[in-house]
Amino acid sequence: MEKSQLSALKKQFAPLLLKWNREQNNRQMPWKGEKDPYKIWLSEIILQQTRVEQGLNYYNKFIKIFPDIHKLAKAPESRVFKLWEGLGYYSRCRNLIATARYISKELKGKFPEIYETIKSLKGIGPYTSAAISSFAFNLPYAVVDGNVFRVLSRVFGVNKPIDSAAGKKYFTLLANELLDKKRPGLYNQAIMDFGAVVCKPMTPLCDKCVFKKCCSAFSRKKVNALPVKEKKIRIKKRWFYYLVLEYKNTFAIRQRTVKDIWHNLYEFPLIETEKETGIKSILKQAIKKGELSKNEEIISVSPVFKQLLSHQLITGQFIRICIRKKTPGDFILVEKHKLNKYAFPRLINQFINP
Repeated sequence: MEKSQLSALKKQFAPLLLKWNREQNNRQMPWKGEKDPYKIWLSEIILQQTRVEQGLNYYNKFIKIFPDIHKLAKAPESRVFKLWEGLGYYSRCRNLIATARYISKELKGKFPEIYETIKSLKGIGPYTSAAISSFAFNLPYAVVDGNVFRVLSRVFGVNKPIDSAAGKKYFTLLANELLDKKRPGLYNQAIMDFGAVVCKPMTPLCDKCVFKKCCSAFSRKKVNALPVKEKKIRIKKRWFYYLVLEYKNTFAIRQRTVKDIWHNLYEFPLIETEKETGIKSILKQAIKKGELSKNEEIISVSPVFKQLLSHQLITGQFIRICIRKKTPGDFILVEKHKLNKYAFPRLINQFINP
């Protein structure tokens, strides 16, 4: 794209986008137009790595139960994790709790109003800080998320990988150059909506696009080739064999305390292997670890369950065993009807609540 064309496109980008937003954007979400930084922050944390359709119900539940940051800060961690159950990326929940408590106690419940201060909070990066800053305080910071990467890479024909340091820097500079400084919140919401409903990852609505006449990707028939990523995701495979130990109508569970997936969630006693393993071998390992006595009665073995995470595929199986004495170790015994009070990974919930 020639310099003169690029300069002209940059000038008309925000006016075209805001014209679309004013005349055609019908996307409805409960946090749109919100000025309360607490609610904006909550919605943004929930929507990190989460589809809007999935996050909507969680947002509504959190707002109903914790209408302000003080109530969230005072809530027991176990209750917050239970509400978060099923959203995944549980480090978000830990950071949510930590930040809520910090703002409630140290800042007396007043959310910071400076971009850099907001960005310094746990769980808040440049994107979330820009969203809170622009939506709540009308500060001129451009959001750069997946939608923005996609729109800008296509309209301007940018081949720089969006997952590279150089690519992220380039798109951030371009996004801030295009930003409507007088209406940053309105502009940021508009470009995210546009990426979600028009310039979609698959089957974008190019015929209805306001940038159709000036979109580089459309004119060069490269819409499906942009944006560019340089890294391929490698999926790690893990096998989880759970011992569902039943003792007098109670079940042994424990909290995951290691710095790994599902940290702070609960689980049954676990034997993890690097490959698919026979049940007899699993029981021998459990006995060797001291989590199971010899000659205990196996009630049943479940079908195989699977859960795909961003970089991991977890394959799980549940071995239900009736034990004659309490299991040793850091387990607690919980009655079956009370299991739902604890936060479990989705893989285990598939077994508990078929």
